[in-house]
Formats: sequence, structure tokens, C-alpha cells
Amino acid sequence: MTESSALDPEDRKIVTLARSARARNGVPEGAAVRDDTGRTYVAGTVDLDSLKLSALRTAVAMAVASGAESLEAAAVVSAAAELSAEDVAAVGDLGGAGTVVLLAGTDGEVRDTVRTG
Repeated sequence: MTESSALDPEDRKIVTLARSARARNGVPEGAAVRDDTGRTYVAGTVDLDSLKLSALRTAVAMAVASGAESLEAAAVVSAAAELSAEDVAAVGDLGGAGTVVLLAGTDGEVRDTVRTG
């Protein structure tokens, strides 16, 4: 567990953005990613009949669609106990090995920090 108050201000920002997306949209998860230029992309879970995406994969897709070339960090706010392998892989695909992914509870407290492959 990482004390949220000990986070870098930019990492705390993406946790806050992810938490806000979850609450605003009434979805199970919120996520935010920060690209290598400092831009952030925020998303919630997509749950349509024909399209289902986690919040993190949606945020990564938004970054790619907006022209991001790499990621510095990602954050997910969820009630889930752990990140899915697919979510971590999506961040790694764009960010490369060692990209930090923060998992926070619905209270915004970071419970786990994972680095991509």
C-alpha cells in the first residue's frame, strides 16, 4: 500500500481525476493516464451491449486516439482488489516496461502500485 499523501503531486492528480470520473459517471471504475508530455486522459468503464472496456483500457485508447506516443503513469479507482493483466498490458503497450499503474480504492487511497512488464 502507498500512502496517497506521499505520492508525487502529478500522480495524486491522476488518482483524483480517476476518482472524479468514477463518481461523475456512476460507473464501477474510473481511470486516468498521463502521457509523456504531461497531458491527461480520463475515462470510466464502458459497458454497452456491443462494447465492454475497463476504465483503464478506455483511457489508454483515448490517449492513443489523441496522438500520445508514450505514457508516464496511470491510475485506476475501483473496488477491485487487483488490476487485471489486460489493463496492465494496455498501459505497457503504450508506456513500455516500468510504467507505474496505481490502484486506488473508492476512497481514493492507493492500495497497490504495479509496474508494467
